[in-house]
Amino acid sequence: MTTHLLQSDHEGDAFRPPDRAALLGKRVPVLDKGWVELQDLMGDDLAIVNAARVSFLGESKGSQKDKRLLFYLMEHRHTSPFEQVEFKFRVRAPVVTWWQWVRHRTWQFNAQSGRYVAFEEDDFYVPAAWRRQSPSNKQASLGELTPDAGEPLTQALLDHYERSYQLYRQALAAGVAREQARLFLPGFAVYYTWVAKVDAHNLMHFLSLRMAEDAQYEIRVYARTIYEHFFKPALPWTAEAFETFILARLTQQA
Repeated sequence: MTTHLLQSDHEGDAFRPPDRAALLGKRVPVLDKGWVELQDLMGDDLAIVNAARVSFLGESKGSQKDKRLLFYLMEHRHTSPFEQVEFKFRVRAPVVTWWQWVRHRTWQFNAQSGRYVAFEEDDFYVPAAWRRQSPSNKQASLGELTPDAGEPLTQALLDHYERSYQLYRQALAAGVAREQARLFLPGFAVYYTWVAKVDAHNLMHFLSLRMAEDAQYEIRVYARTIYEHFFKPALPWTAEAFETFILARLTQQA
């Protein structure tokens, strides 16, 4: 038994179910025009413990023993009980973010379609700062341009968005189908709204990768929003164990 677990056995660790009224429907802004909203939540820390104990047809044995078991599961990578908890989010994010998100094929997605709904004029991502290319990592950035150097690029980007959207509207007005008119839009910058569902085990894998400092900023801020505003309040024991046995280990390896 780890020292951490022994020190955690006190009344403050009593199981408390998540405040669903506060979490469901909560929307947190991300980037310039994006957000994350929790649509549904199935399960809690106790559901994970009870899923593990069903192997012996057992149930809760009180908060101290329940939390000890959950920490044991996390430390020794017994992952299937964590799959019993599911989160369903509604997310608005630019394609530059979704391009990486959908690589996590353990999520289930359903997205807004530009074939059915016309895009709005402000549906484009404008970065708050321009990052420099890392000289040692082909897929990463390192540092930022000065505001003076970045301002002309931001203005050029806004001009590009305005011209692209004008061409998009021109194509629609000419009778071009929405599915084809969207070719005029700047692909990586367009905001889409998705419904995304995932279980707690696979969400932790996503978070461990996408909250890391070497993850691209645009997906890192979404991952951190999910973790701080939804995962930790919904699963406080699991979050504590995750930080102790997974995130701490990754930090040591970095």
